[in-house]
Amino acid sequence: MYTLPKVKGLRGNDYYLYQGFWYSSFFLEGLMSVQEHFNPQSTDIFLTSSPKTGTTWLKALAFAILTRSRLSGSTTSSLLTKMPHDCVPFLEYHLAQNPSNRDLAIPLLSTHVPYSCLPKSIISSSCKIIYICRDAKDAFAFEMFCNGISVLGPYWDHVLGYWRARFEFPEKILFLTYEEMKIDTAAHVKKLAEFMGCSFTFEEEEEGEVQKIISMCSFEKLSNFEVNKNGKHREIGDWANHLTPEMGARLDDIMERKLKGSGLKLPR
Repeated sequence: MYTLPKVKGLRGNDYYLYQGFWYSSFFLEGLMSVQEHFNPQSTDIFLTSSPKTGTTWLKALAFAILTRSRLSGSTTSSLLTKMPHDCVPFLEYHLAQNPSNRDLAIPLLSTHVPYSCLPKSIISSSCKIIYICRDAKDAFAFEMFCNGISVLGPYWDHVLGYWRARFEFPEKILFLTYEEMKIDTAAHVKKLAEFMGCSFTFEEEEEGEVQKIISMCSFEKLSNFEVNKNGKHREIGDWANHLTPEMGARLDDIMERKLKGSGLKLPR
């Protein structure tokens, strides 16, 4: 690892360039481990994203959807006592340290790993992948991002990797944007359930199960639990509190140029 190109990242941490993306040393050690040793189950579902792009919310929704049959008439969801990150283990963190550190009855795993860097065992398996991204202005440190140097960056390459893979494997990869999910959360919750193989029944919809899950996974509800009070959430458009209009326009221009020709246009 220490022979790789490196730069100083946020807070003076070293970022290493590996297979076209920048990683902290801790993250890179985990990635190298799972690339070599991880073997997925055929039923695994991977929740994938770049950091700060909706990961926590996606984890909460997917976990609540998959475990809803256990919670019928109950309020004892693990989401009430644990952070979503503890309910859905990280591939390159939890499983790199302890491959058996997972609940095999809940086939959810998460990762920030770019598509091209995923373990080949995942790419060649029948497991499913759900990817979420968002307007870059709401997610990143400015100057380093513009230069493509951010953890798991360049961001545009991270997004494009999963975007292009979805066309090659449409039955395996679901591509979402945070902004579209916020506009019509109910439709996306039902889409998630269908993709994961646990669609809502007519009776469940009539009984308001979709709205119950949306409510339980709302940022307002999750942030009220003691375990989540130290978490940070950035709403859509919050970038305006941190960037000037000129900086925002510069970032929009960079993303437009980097995504040109891909058919992908991220919300602004």
